[in-house]
Amino acid sequence: MKITKELSGLPIERALGVISGRWKAIIIYVLLSGPKRICELENQIAGISQKVLIEQLRVLEEHGLVTRQSFPEEPQRVDYSLSPLGMSLNPLLSLLYEWGQHHAEELQEAEKILPCEAVVRSTTKK
Repeated sequence: MKITKELSGLPIERALGVISGRWKAIIIYVLLSGPKRICELENQIAGISQKVLIEQLRVLEEHGLVTRQSFPEEPQRVDYSLSPLGMSLNPLLSLLYEWGQHHAEELQEAEKILPCEAVVRSTTKK
């Protein structure tokens, strides 16, 4: 089942079309630290519903950024991880993060910038 739209032939628009969306960049950011199960992603990303998370993972998988691995266990275990193509987004996401901060500062809106912890929860136990 194909769920993504046809992408632009223009490279910049294609790249933006692949990673744009409310949760895609956040999901990629979280998966940069390694494979995760659905429940781990839900616990780590504040405010995302399981339905939306699964939809976005399917789109990212269709774009070749995420791989899905099923394990024959009871209950069934499924891990999601970034493919090499998905991992190649790491420097781009870092640059977008820095540019977003710079943009807010230039427009005197730096106080509107939220720390990553506002959306992405730490996985370390306290």
